Amino acid sequence: MQTPSFLKLRFSKILIYCLICTSLSCDVMKRVKKDEHLLVSNTVLVDDKKNNTETVNNLIYQKPNGKLLGIPLRVHIYNLARPNIDSILNAKYRNPEDPKTGLKNLLSIKQYEALIRSKKNFNSWLKKTGEPPAIYDERRAEKTALALKKYYFSKGWFNVKTDFETEKDSNQRAKVTYKVTTGDPYILDSITSNIQTPVIDSLYQLRLKSSSLIKKGQQYDDANFSAERDRLTEKLRNSGFYHFGQDYITFEIDTIDTNKKVFTDLIIADRAIRTEDSVQRIPFKIYKIKDVNIYTDYKNENRNSIITDSVQFKNYNLYSFEKLKFRPKAITDAVFINKDDVFKDLDRTRTYRYLSQLQAFRYPRIEYVENENDTTLTANVYLIPKKKFELTTSFEISQSNIQTVGFAFNTGLLIRNIFRGAETLEISGLGAIGSSVDASDTKDQFFDINEIGGNLRLNIPRFFLPFNTEKIIPKYMSPSTRINLSATSQQNIGLDKQAFTGTVNYNWYPTTKVTNNLDLFNVQYVKNLNTANYFGVYTTSFDRLNTIAQDVGYIGNDESLVDFSLANEFDPADDFIDDVINQNTSLVPTDDDYIDVNNIKQRKDRLTEDNLIFSSSFNYIKNRRENIFDNDFSIIRLRAEFAGNLLSNLSSVLNLDKNDDGRYEIFGVPFSQYVKAEVDYIKHWDLGRKNEFAIRTYFGIAIPYGNSNSIPFAESFFAGGPNDIRAWTAYNLGPGSSLSTNEFNEANLKLTLSAEQRFNLLGRFNGAVFIDAGNIWNVFDNVEDDKATFDDFSSLKDIAVGSGFGIRYDFSFFVLRGDIGFKTYDPSRPLGNRWFKDYNFGNAVYNIGVNYPF
Repeated sequence: MQTPSFLKLRFSKILIYCLICTSLSCDVMKRVKKDEHLLVSNTVLVDDKKNNTETVNNLIYQKPNGKLLGIPLRVHIYNLARPNIDSILNAKYRNPEDPKTGLKNLLSIKQYEALIRSKKNFNSWLKKTGEPPAIYDERRAEKTALALKKYYFSKGWFNVKTDFETEKDSNQRAKVTYKVTTGDPYILDSITSNIQTPVIDSLYQLRLKSSSLIKKGQQYDDANFSAERDRLTEKLRNSGFYHFGQDYITFEIDTIDTNKKVFTDLIIADRAIRTEDSVQRIPFKIYKIKDVNIYTDYKNENRNSIITDSVQFKNYNLYSFEKLKFRPKAITDAVFINKDDVFKDLDRTRTYRYLSQLQAFRYPRIEYVENENDTTLTANVYLIPKKKFELTTSFEISQSNIQTVGFAFNTGLLIRNIFRGAETLEISGLGAIGSSVDASDTKDQFFDINEIGGNLRLNIPRFFLPFNTEKIIPKYMSPSTRINLSATSQQNIGLDKQAFTGTVNYNWYPTTKVTNNLDLFNVQYVKNLNTANYFGVYTTSFDRLNTIAQDVGYIGNDESLVDFSLANEFDPADDFIDDVINQNTSLVPTDDDYIDVNNIKQRKDRLTEDNLIFSSSFNYIKNRRENIFDNDFSIIRLRAEFAGNLLSNLSSVLNLDKNDDGRYEIFGVPFSQYVKAEVDYIKHWDLGRKNEFAIRTYFGIAIPYGNSNSIPFAESFFAGGPNDIRAWTAYNLGPGSSLSTNEFNEANLKLTLSAEQRFNLLGRFNGAVFIDAGNIWNVFDNVEDDKATFDDFSSLKDIAVGSGFGIRYDFSFFVLRGDIGFKTYDPSRPLGNRWFKDYNFGNAVYNIGVNYPF
């Protein structure tokens, strides 16, 4: 039962809240004059039904002020600004009758004027950040009614009528209702053509008419006619009609006494040649390419120079003001304009794209010169080479759970056209130092972490293969090859390691929206240098062993109780593990503690072993986003990887010996064998008014087989973090319903589902609310813990759910993001006690990221 004092306290809070809301409400009218009304709502009724679609909303010329939690916050900010700031500042600080105005006696004239400017700038910031009250304007309401009429007229309701009503109350507030009566739509009936140029008429009748975007039986729509005009222009421009333009296409429609039917006549006029006092009409002609001239070093300083080197290669003429530095094939492969072909706009577009992707030239330019004696064109391609050598450097400061501070420096040399085929060679080096978390506890040097590495990357603007792939992957798909070799060495980072990587990669783009990527060979070798430090890194596992050892009264080799928590060396932990597995303690295989020790052993064996991965993979990406301003799109990513098959077959054919674990080894290292698949789908919906709804679904699985019974750590999946399940930190979730006891939790199956509603808060500040769901599990590997494995669909009950909200600031070129995630459904808790436990700010996870998570 609630006490009277408690009720009084609650009543006081409610009263204070009501007073604040009332004062804010009154403040909204601060800049509204007595003869004005504040617009508070717009309603659009189409045939007596409310229409609030984004398309219709964009037609309204005047809209109410935006609100946050029901409060017009930007209006309040705007009202804080003084409308007559100049006169106020002059009266307060520049009063000639008072020489001691303001702080003149304390500040210099320069400081004094700076103070005045700062106050003026702050006032301007309030106006810019805020939003003036939306004062009802009848002229804008009339324009809105006219815009609605034009819109519905363009969609085929030619008898549409629009009107509006304004409701004004005594509190100086106005509500506007727009009424649209559409009537019956007009339907397309007969569609005829009147094409003056015979060759265009023949082309239209044979090839273009059947794909027309305007068809009999459709409701009239201006957008369809505009799209058909664009389609015909594109087709004709790609069919040799060099002088053709969109203005030559018109549509005449007849709706008089047609019983709401539309009779359409497509008209394509002859070419117009204008002189000073007349216009001559002649039929369009098909143009062909007579010559293709490529100027390989058309720099500004060379424009008036004499050509000193020229080559004719496959019907291309290559010219150079200096000695030709490119192999002819490297240049001509990038040019899609061919001698004796008909003129095509598409060839010019593809040439621009390919030349830009070479990254060997600046500002490529293509010009067509019409030959007066015949219907041919000379195509001139002007190229400006980039510098052959370029130095690159970068510096960064980092911090992580391993190091308190770290400094990294990258430097590289870029060599263009290294083999005269527009290839690019990148040679780069990495050097990094850092201070570990434990550095301050020892007498060692402060910078006790270091990493060095080198990278060699060769980019070839074509497929580097011993056979021709032109028929399978044409050059308009911009095929390219990337060969990469890298090596790194780390010390005092985890177990310390040396890593060597080599890849042969192919890329091509079937369309502007599709990217294909093939790793023909990807070789990775990772050697752990300090495996004895395993329990120094994975201290949670060590603490668990220590607890179990003390619980069972474990006696070490020196016949005294070993207190692992005080041990400087971690060998006793390995001795304890061996004794447990060999059943030299009181633990038996059915005991939970025995299972925990066995799991720790399996994980240690896997994370400390050296890895050799020889794999091939294929990536497919389809991105339907038109540009960075497109907020209604989808992206799908598919990836398949196969590792170890070639080495396994060779080992079997060569009859190599297996090690004690029954695994083949190459150079003394067991190679990994697995298949891995990933599916990632993202969808965004633009809801208008800077509102956006986005979802992401992800599924990944890696199955070991043959020479492996587990997946390498680098190829495993993890959950949590700012771009994943945000209510858990990275590597902290899962696997399954197991309680997180490891510093890095990973598994070989992952499922993620996320949804996020994004909206504008204030200016560049945006907000979001989100729900993330997912987890990782072990499947088809050597992990035997039931809580960590995915057995069947019943394991889906262990999907974790996190929810929360975030604030983002848009810098235009990137977004700074902060998200707060709450554990909504925690699978590590017992069933029946998983929902909304620790759902508070004290147990929330705070994430900082750059750009959106998906």
